[in-house]
Amino acid sequence: MDQAITQWINTPAGISPMLDRIMIMITQFGAPLLVLAVVLQWWSKRSQAHVRHTCIVAGLSFLVGLGVNQIILLFVHRVRPYDAGITHLIIDRTIDWSFPSDHATATFSIVAAFLICGLWGRGLAFLVVALLICLSRVYVGTHYISDILGGAATAVASAAVINLAYREDSKLDRWITGLL
Repeated sequence: MDQAITQWINTPAGISPMLDRIMIMITQFGAPLLVLAVVLQWWSKRSQAHVRHTCIVAGLSFLVGLGVNQIILLFVHRVRPYDAGITHLIIDRTIDWSFPSDHATATFSIVAAFLICGLWGRGLAFLVVALLICLSRVYVGTHYISDILGGAATAVASAAVINLAYREDSKLDRWITGLL
């Protein structure tokens, strides 16, 4: 089923130059733009301390999630779907293993942090962007759908742990959220 869904999403790759360009742009620039959107939240006028706390939770979840991915990659050596003949690759090859997806972990860490901290509107908007980024990773041929699910699971777990460990309105939180 994993391979079938992956192939189904990747099937249009290479057929429509316009769609290919859009998906390649999303896969290349989506995550950095999402991070920029989180950084810009720091100067939000509404619920400033809470939004800033959420930005810290998102950033820490992002870093912890990607760190956990690096540990997983030491033990799980899943070949990329294009190397397995499952997908048609329309971007440059990558040298690391396929599972879990760093793009999924990075983007879903942000989504999970905003949702866990109760910023539903922003969290849902970020979710739409994260889903688009993850879809683009499968579309361009670089990930299986299960790589995306694995990255999202790492992200949600990281955000939950960070939310428990980094308490809102603690002395450290008040100091950090008071910066700038």
